[in-house]
Amino acid sequence: MAYLDNADPLRSNDLEDFDALILLAHRFGPESAPKSGRLSIIARFGVGYDTVDVPTCTAADIALAITPDGVRRPVAVSIMTFILALAGKLMVKDKLARQGPEGFSARGEHMGFGLVGKVLGSIGVGNIGAELFRLAKPFDMRFIAHDPFADTRLAAGLGVELVGLDDVFARADVVTVNCPLTAETRHLVNADRLALMKKTAFFINTARGPIVDQKALTDVLAKRRIAGAALDVFEQEPTDPSDPLFALDNVIVTPHALCWTDQCFAENGAADVRAVLDIQHGRIPRGIVNRAVLEKPNFQRKLEEYRRQFGS
Repeated sequence: MAYLDNADPLRSNDLEDFDALILLAHRFGPESAPKSGRLSIIARFGVGYDTVDVPTCTAADIALAITPDGVRRPVAVSIMTFILALAGKLMVKDKLARQGPEGFSARGEHMGFGLVGKVLGSIGVGNIGAELFRLAKPFDMRFIAHDPFADTRLAAGLGVELVGLDDVFARADVVTVNCPLTAETRHLVNADRLALMKKTAFFINTARGPIVDQKALTDVLAKRRIAGAALDVFEQEPTDPSDPLFALDNVIVTPHALCWTDQCFAENGAADVRAVLDIQHGRIPRGIVNRAVLEKPNFQRKLEEYRRQFGS
């Protein structure tokens, strides 16, 4: 076991002698695949894998595993945190309280937004989206979602109405992004879709920054065409402090870390270690992204060799 040098993307020569890689923030690109063919699994810390070149992994007989169980509750809690903070105008009222009598006298100008009967809309109703709806149930909101891959029985069981993408923006009082970043979802949230939102609605993104056209969102917020937004992710990370977004008082921002808790990291870390140990014993881990690799003869040979060495 060893810690790799802080190279981004990772260097192939640093990975030549390893069977497994647990990966958090750094990129694994075409130039990262070791020539030895020994590397068998990349266990990604979390569920986003846009930093990993999946075709390269498959071509090099490397399985890519993610940790859906580790992030399901922490990210859903983060979204609920944003919903409650926006609805209660938490950040505004924090500032008022620090101003003393002047701030207290202005508190009536910043009435909050009750959630009962309001519409919570999600772009995606998979692992995290479904958990969000479970957490939001006691708030007596109505649920809608768009997801072309949705489990319709799961959605029905959660009380979620599946609708078109534009309907989510037009009907929801709170729009949340809960889908992965892919070529198809890049800038899925654009100026045209943001223009469909109610003036009283809130927008939340805890998924991936490039799913949203950030300039378009900044423009909508600056013109007060929606009530506010909360973002844990951005098109550019780390962010540029001079970005016009940060001059606005109707957006809450956090540094792609709102879900970072001791429990989140413990669960993700344990899931990654389980995936590595499964491979070492010739078993197929949960959460494999590139399932085509499982049928490749070289990958199967590596699993069989592990079984002979360590047992299944």
